[in-house]
Amino acid sequence: MIQDIAPHVYHNEYRPLPPDEDSFLFYFEDGQVLAGCQEDVLSFPRFRDLPDGSRELSPDLLYLFSIDTHSFYLARQRPSFDPEHFQMRDTRIFRNGQPGFMAFAGITALQLCRWYESRRFCGHCGQVLVHSDQERMLHCPKCGLVEYPKLSPAVIVGIIHQDRILMSKYAGRAGVSHYALIAGFAEIGETIEETVHREVYEEVGLRVKNLRYYKSQPWSFSDSLLFGFFAELDGDDESITLDTRELSTAGWFTREAAPAQPLNISLTSEMIWKFKNGEV
Repeated sequence: MIQDIAPHVYHNEYRPLPPDEDSFLFYFEDGQVLAGCQEDVLSFPRFRDLPDGSRELSPDLLYLFSIDTHSFYLARQRPSFDPEHFQMRDTRIFRNGQPGFMAFAGITALQLCRWYESRRFCGHCGQVLVHSDQERMLHCPKCGLVEYPKLSPAVIVGIIHQDRILMSKYAGRAGVSHYALIAGFAEIGETIEETVHREVYEEVGLRVKNLRYYKSQPWSFSDSLLFGFFAELDGDDESITLDTRELSTAGWFTREAAPAQPLNISLTSEMIWKFKNGEV
């Protein structure tokens, strides 16, 4: 999955030291990121790549995180760069770009960028929020409101019955035509297990039992923390009542027939392959 970057090590401790010459720089604008020009190879400018005239960016850089011994920063203003080596590219390159640890760095940086951009002002009194120098947090100097990075818990559910798995397609998502598993966000006041039961019933009208937790995944594409579960159909009635607002289709698939995407970055893909390979 996208966060599996070993032998590289991700350090998310907040330590906002000034960048050095080898520090990496992220700049995002209108769904694009400043990156190297090679199509499938991910590279991002280092601080040493900035023209001398852009070094004044330093006070406006935000520390993000480190991978191994290299620190990553967010530029709040557009830096000067050599178009022969770097260009603005669609952030969808994080889905398939290599090396994998740079794809993980890129999408995690984008998640933090979205949070910073949407939290410039206090939602209570309108005051400009201030960056903490102790932790990854914003606070209001007037009313004391505190903001931490946005994280939305969600579930992925593999429902199994008579050696088949329930798969579905999302409705109204341009460019997304593959089958996936039942999924949805947790609501206020419910446990993550209750989220599983509710989402399954809302989307396909079925009840499930014997929930088995599989694993979790940070999914920065939607600011989510995903919880993967396998579950069994509760009862023998496998007829589907489709929520057409959420799904375009759903059906039961054998291990051999279950359509699967390449085993790469997502928890959903890994869970489908676990079923196809007879491991669940």
